[in-house]
Amino acid sequence: MALTPATLTRHELIGLPVRVAAASNPDLVGIDGDVVAETTRTLSIESDSGRVRKVPKADATFEFSLPTGETVTVEGDVLVERPARRTERTGDSKWR
Repeated sequence: MALTPATLTRHELIGLPVRVAAASNPDLVGIDGDVVAETTRTLSIESDSGRVRKVPKADATFEFSLPTGETVTVEGDVLVERPARRTERTGDSKWR
């Protein structure tokens, strides 16, 4: 499955550049870097300085940068699910 704005929420997020555009906790807004880990409820984002911050998915809005240069805004509520379960919903998963 190709990574496009339409398929981003069903794609592997680790390795993608991301920025927290909005969050219920104002201290989290503006965090940017690469996604280095994902759990059911959090994204771990590593900044250029090497610091890793965990951001709750449900309480934030994320802006992902695709390799094509496009920026995709995603409400974190859409991402709240086990990563393996979220990515297998494409219909063509051999792991289903």
